[in-house]
This record gives sequence, structure tokens and C-alpha cells, in this order.
Amino acid sequence: MTFFMYVFTQANAAEMGRTVICVGSGNEGSSGGHLSGSLLEEPEAGPFPGGQRAAGSGEAVPSRMGNAVARSVSVELAVAEYERSLNIQLWKNYCDEYRIYLRSPGGQEAQLPEMINGGKYILRLEQTEIMVYFGQPAPYAVPEEIYFELLPMGGSYINSGMWVIRLEPVRVVTGRYYFYLPSAAVRGSGTGFYRSTPEVTLTIPSTAAKVISVGAYDSTYEAYADFSGRGYADANRTIGVVAAGLAKPDLAAPGVGILAPDIYGGYNPFTGTSFATPIVSGSAALLMEWGIVRGNDPFLYGEKVKAYLRAGARALRGENEYPNSRVGAYGNIVSS
Repeated sequence: MTFFMYVFTQANAAEMGRTVICVGSGNEGSSGGHLSGSLLEEPEAGPFPGGQRAAGSGEAVPSRMGNAVARSVSVELAVAEYERSLNIQLWKNYCDEYRIYLRSPGGQEAQLPEMINGGKYILRLEQTEIMVYFGQPAPYAVPEEIYFELLPMGGSYINSGMWVIRLEPVRVVTGRYYFYLPSAAVRGSGTGFYRSTPEVTLTIPSTAAKVISVGAYDSTYEAYADFSGRGYADANRTIGVVAAGLAKPDLAAPGVGILAPDIYGGYNPFTGTSFATPIVSGSAALLMEWGIVRGNDPFLYGEKVKAYLRAGARALRGENEYPNSRVGAYGNIVSS
């Protein structure tokens, strides 16, 4: 609930008069913290979206998506040593019903019950306690969140190694699933999904529709910065605050090795979308000064500024198709 309320607060703030809100898309693009895919497979299909193939010998079940059939999927998660805790979010369509199994690195496996009073359940595998919370649709969003919290038992750390979450279809409408881990800044460098999905790695509040979401590129090499949070390339996306087909990020700006003041009174190079965003903010401010302060266009704010910035962006070398999930709706802006 807090997640959606925060995003909608940002969206509402962006609709205020004489306001432009610029937000970095985050630095989770290449962190291995996201994996998405589908339990649905066409009869002659190859890989699942997100690089996942059907795993296990789950029986095919009828679906509501044409001729596709639903099969079980195993999601593999590497947990590094010395992790004191770890939380995992699974987002899915509320109408889809899956049987969910967890397997620990030592091979212990448990199935989550399908009916849970109060939406909370605790299970124990090896030296790790897993607290599971089954969410409900919120007033502002229809998807369901299943939240896993891994905590150590009788020690300081959860079990390291490969954890497996298996999803088996019971009733499938869309078949889509989206897994997320916490930010790379708060988990071990070796913790992440095998065959992770870099798409849809925008961080809050850059997911809000009417803010200007800013990605990053390396101006030295004229290349997309792989850490930059990616947006909505998945045209079949069925959940999320930002609807399928809406381009995010809106554009990109230099975000690698940006010379900026440090806390010691000097200057140092910094990297991240937080350093690409001020370039776009400055561009927006110059447009608003020309329009509002100088009287050329008293309505030059909000989505109008976004439209002008998109229209004035130039294509980044190597990016041949727009809009795309890496550098925005139409390209990027330059710092000069």
C-alpha cells in the first residue's frame, strides 16, 4: 500500500501548475536484482520472456491466452555468504493461481499452503526462517504481491548458495511473474538472480507516469550505461504502476564520471542517474524561464516541457530503435 501511495503522490505533485519533476531511473539495470517471465508457452515456442524456459515436469494446464499452455517455472537465486537477511518480492496478476515451492541450497523443499488465514505464513528450511506475506490488491492497483523475508535461525547469517522458487500453474490468466530483490547497495555483490532480467528495473519514484524519468549514458563512449534502470520494453506487461506501451525512461543524459563538488570542498567524478538528472532539471528550468519568466509561453511546464525535451533529444550511437527501455522515448540530451 505504501509503495503505490508514494508513487501516486509523486504523480499528483507532477500535475501541479508551473512544476516539472525530474527523477533518476535508478542504478539497478545490471545488478541482477530483477527477474520476470511467463508460465505460458506457445506449443512450438522457444525461451520464455526474460530468458526462462519451462522447468520441471509440471503438467500443462489450460490458459486463457490463445493456444498457449502453462507449465511450471523454476527461478534460481544465488545468495552470497554473510547475508544477514534478504527479502524477495513476487508480483503477479491476482487472478492467476500458482502453487509455490521453495528449495534451500541444501536441498530441503517446502510448499506454501494455498489457503492462509491472515495472509501470513512461516516456514523453516535449514538454518533460515522464511516469513511469507500474501498481499491483496490495493485501492490504486490490481496486482498481488507475495513477500518473502529470509532471516537467520540460531546464527548470524541465512544459508548461502542457490535457492530455488518453483511456480506451478493452477489457474492461469496472464501467466506473468515479476521478482525483485532489494537495492544492490544493501545486499551482497554475489546475491542476485541467475538469468536476471534487466528490463523493468526503474526505481521509485521514476515509475510515476507524469514525472520526467531520466536514464544515464556514458558521454565519453556515446554508449548506454548498463547500470541505468531500464523501463518498459515489455509490451505484454500486465502489472505495474506504469501501463504497457508508455515509454519510460523519458530520455537519458550523461551520468558517468560527472565532475561534481564533494563533501571536502573539492571536485570529484561521480556516476549514477542521480548525476544525469540535474542536467535534465537544468534544461527544464531554462525552458520554463524562457516561457514563464520571459513571457513567451505562460503554460510551459509539466508534460509540455517533457514533450519539448523529448522532441529536442538526439539519437544515441548504437540505439537504432525508439522508443526503447534503455535511453528513453526518443533519445538523449547532451550536456553542452
